[in-house]
Amino acid sequence: MSFSFCIITHVIHQNKAERYFAYSPYVWEMNIWLKYVEEGILVAPLENKEITPIDLPYHHEKIDFRVIPNFNFLDTKNILLSIFKLPKIFWEVFWAMKNADHIHLRCPGNVGLIGCLVQILFPNKIKTAKYAGNWDPVSKQPWTYRFQKYILNNTFLTRNMQVLVYGVWENQSKNIKSFFTATYSESEKKIIEKTSLDLGIHFVFVGSLVLGKNPLYAVKLVEELIKKGKKVTLELYGEGPERQNLENYIQENLLANHVILRGNQTREVMIGAFQKSHFVLLPSKSEGWPKAIAEGMFWGCVPIATKVSCLPFMLDYNNRGILLEMNIKKDVGQIEKILNDEKTFFSKSKLACQWSQQYTTDVFEAEIKKLLVK
Repeated sequence: MSFSFCIITHVIHQNKAERYFAYSPYVWEMNIWLKYVEEGILVAPLENKEITPIDLPYHHEKIDFRVIPNFNFLDTKNILLSIFKLPKIFWEVFWAMKNADHIHLRCPGNVGLIGCLVQILFPNKIKTAKYAGNWDPVSKQPWTYRFQKYILNNTFLTRNMQVLVYGVWENQSKNIKSFFTATYSESEKKIIEKTSLDLGIHFVFVGSLVLGKNPLYAVKLVEELIKKGKKVTLELYGEGPERQNLENYIQENLLANHVILRGNQTREVMIGAFQKSHFVLLPSKSEGWPKAIAEGMFWGCVPIATKVSCLPFMLDYNNRGILLEMNIKKDVGQIEKILNDEKTFFSKSKLACQWSQQYTTDVFEAEIKKLLVK
């Protein structure tokens, strides 16, 4: 008898040559889960879009794709449209769960919220949920996110489930399991000798160019360091609606020799970028497990990030990085302090590398295998 694994996700997919593609970090992880099951049932939106360099295909031979319409509640028009779509979505999610041996929810998200509600009808099935957002109980979040967290954390409504969250939080139910994400394998581990800061200081930003990731704040930090006479460069990897604003700011403030927009790049290019950089910079407003920070740390970059989600834990409360105050004067002062103390820089770089290299794909896969109890 085959073991079927049902994935409920909001991630938009594409179909090309009878293969399903989606955002690569998500698909990479799901391919690990799917290695240990005979059949995958996938409930997700499907759109006719071009495959991009940051998309990957599923590798499983037997995927039962059940298409649901994309929807949101952002404005009156979309709310009305969503009301007509919801019956079909609930129907598809219900039957997918009924046909599955293991139910897996991807949260937070609109589809994840529906999954949280429908799974209540299947208390005896084995279930997991990956909450990829900020699990901090006191953080300000949309009501839909808070509602999903409430259901997942409630052992009466949500039974027989392990909820994978980032960070360690007090007063959580037995459902909640602290987890992590990995990018690199044991075989890729190596110590990168960073060049002296006197030869030039390299910063890297990796993420979507959106307001929530605050790429402009990263540019302004580097701009202030330049004004103070520091020999610094910043490379930004990613695309998004803020690109034009960034280009305008770089041009207007004569930063083209110091700040470069690289766009979306392959895994190999990103490894090279991390290896040559001294700092990985992410002044984001909200995160789950920020892969850009963990990946940069793996290659010895000293992380500079905001105090959101599990980032204080990842940076060991400033011991292996710099936690931003989101005050330009204070933050430049923090960075300048480490730039003037190369011994401290190399110490933090070593600590960052040692910590991140604990979380390899080998360890990640072993932990996922334990969750797939047949």
